[in-house]
Amino acid sequence: MSESGETPGIAPEVLESPAYPRFVRILAVVLVADLLAFGLWSVPALRGADWSAPSLLLFGAAAISIVWIGFWIVYSRTRLEGDVLTQTWIWTRRAHAAEVTKLKLVHWRALDRIIAPRLLVRQGPAVTWFHSADPRLLTGFAQRVAERIGQRRGRSS
Repeated sequence: MSESGETPGIAPEVLESPAYPRFVRILAVVLVADLLAFGLWSVPALRGADWSAPSLLLFGAAAISIVWIGFWIVYSRTRLEGDVLTQTWIWTRRAHAAEVTKLKLVHWRALDRIIAPRLLVRQGPAVTWFHSADPRLLTGFAQRVAERIGQRRGRSS
């Protein structure tokens, strides 16, 4: 075993899943499509309005934000490779098991289809939430963190 806890020459197990459950991703597509359709339907009424440059800018920024976040809800992925948990999002989130100081798993099995299991990860002063449609991925990372904490305690005694 190496210091990272992995056997040399053997590739670490890789777990990957969508960050959000299927229902949430479908709902995001439906809501974005509905908002865009409503916007197109509203064009005749909006043309008659008196628009200032800041209001047009705000309206455009809101539309872009809705589409951008909807895109990331659909395409965001969470991956556990060795001791590293990664989630693609508007920016990529990454956590290394050896650097984690605190974890909190939020998971209600009965609501898995509508609320993604999530893991709060504290690395020093930074706090990050990781979502995964597959709770095994998050619990796998939590187990790796527990192993690293056990190794640190074993070395200090």
